[in-house]
Amino acid sequence: MNRLLIASALALAATGALAEYPEKPITLIVPFSAGGPTDKVARDFAEAMRKPLGGATIVIENVGGAGGTLGATRTAKATPDGYTLLLHHIGMATAPGLYRNIQYKVADFEHVGLINEVPMTLISRPTLPADNYAELTKWLKANEGKINLANAGLGAASHLCGLMFQKTLGVEMQTVPYKGTAPAMTDLIGGQVDIMCDQSTNTTPQIAGGKVKAFAVTTAQRLTTPELAKLPTLDESGMKGFNVSIWHGLYAPQGTPKPVLDKLNTALKAALKDPEFIKREEALGAVIVTDERTSPAEHRKWVESETAKWVPVIKAAGQYAD
Repeated sequence: MNRLLIASALALAATGALAEYPEKPITLIVPFSAGGPTDKVARDFAEAMRKPLGGATIVIENVGGAGGTLGATRTAKATPDGYTLLLHHIGMATAPGLYRNIQYKVADFEHVGLINEVPMTLISRPTLPADNYAELTKWLKANEGKINLANAGLGAASHLCGLMFQKTLGVEMQTVPYKGTAPAMTDLIGGQVDIMCDQSTNTTPQIAGGKVKAFAVTTAQRLTTPELAKLPTLDESGMKGFNVSIWHGLYAPQGTPKPVLDKLNTALKAALKDPEFIKREEALGAVIVTDERTSPAEHRKWVESETAKWVPVIKAAGQYAD
């Protein structure tokens, strides 16, 4: 009987402690260097999360390297108490295909909720002899084997989108990886490479300035931003079902207590309605997620479906990052 009383007392104490979460600063790991798109999303999101978490201190820790897998590994091995979290992008779904010796599994994480999606755009050098998508595909098919398809490096958003575009169109292209978006864009503008598929956050200024040609967006619906509103989707252009975006989600180590996860999910949903956060995301060309994928269960299903979509494409291309 005494043991039962002691166990009950400990359970009540633990429940009380969880009710006070968070009692100390939360570390939000960003698995990329400071200043990049994911880091920007993380810092704005952390600020929006503070108020619904009772004014908690959220410290950003950039753990870059190996396409985001180093930061993800550190999170997976952290104490599951809610004080170490991870904000990661589509790499959560593509890493199993890109890295042969990955040090974690998706099952090592609790999925808190999806945050945003960033559209992609299909663009070309300004001198490419095509002015619309139909003319572009005709030119691509006529020049199969001689086309240079640029990307920002293996595993980058532009790499993934390019792989899916090649597979769907059925035209062989020469992949040209760069060490980042900036040098890839410079060579595209200069005409050293032919086409690229990259995030709207990177391409909109170049499209608006007339420095590149734009042919389509990769999302299921057209975009509403003034610079991109006239672009058709690849789906309506003939690539039925084509839907590619770069998304970000929030994760905790597997085994994090459910009351803590519930508080984090409630705070996430509140942050996604924060007017300042919405304003900042729209300025980046990102779309806030408002559907059921903001729940842990649907977030997990989404990652699983994205993994099933991307891993076979990556493996078929044989373009491993390690």
